[in-house]
Amino acid sequence: MKRYFDLFFAISGCLLILPFLLILALFVRVFQGSPIFYFQLRPGQNGKPFRMYKFRTMTNARDLAGNLLPDRERLTSFGRFLRSTSLDEFPALLNVLKGDMSLVGPRPLLMEYLPLYSSEQNRRHEVRPGMTGWAQVNGRNAINWEEKFRLDVWYVDHHSIWLDIQILAITTLHVFLRKGINHSAKETMPFFDGSGSNDR
Repeated sequence: MKRYFDLFFAISGCLLILPFLLILALFVRVFQGSPIFYFQLRPGQNGKPFRMYKFRTMTNARDLAGNLLPDRERLTSFGRFLRSTSLDEFPALLNVLKGDMSLVGPRPLLMEYLPLYSSEQNRRHEVRPGMTGWAQVNGRNAINWEEKFRLDVWYVDHHSIWLDIQILAITTLHVFLRKGINHSAKETMPFFDGSGSNDR
């Protein structure tokens, strides 16, 4: 049922907002340059890697040694706007259509985090990752990693179509009203380096 739910709303959403997506892609091209999309391998259900799509929010600026500058220095003002409104996430609807992701689920993080999770934290991969999730509507980047993973695992144990509908409704409210966005929070989460108390 969850897969049919995802397909119905992903297809409907794509058809409804296609003109808006084309305009948004044009703005990304003007303010961010090429490429318009950002691609990165992320772990999906059971840790299986997939290619995730997003609108690009950072430049490829490098230092004199050729190393990428820190995220904060590469994040443009327009990219910051895309992130704060979650508009950069819209291309992930393609991942939902392909079956890599769900509309709702734990957010897909970096592949290099996989060996750092505790056995409990790793349970976040028992379901498909989502465009939004329980942790996103309960703090987003304003909460620490331990709390984020606790919320992810709670979702794994309690997920249902009704809960997904509630999370999507709250996410929509946050996006349109900018409600629940903590502007003092970090624009990007710090790198997760594991926890000394974790059971590897």
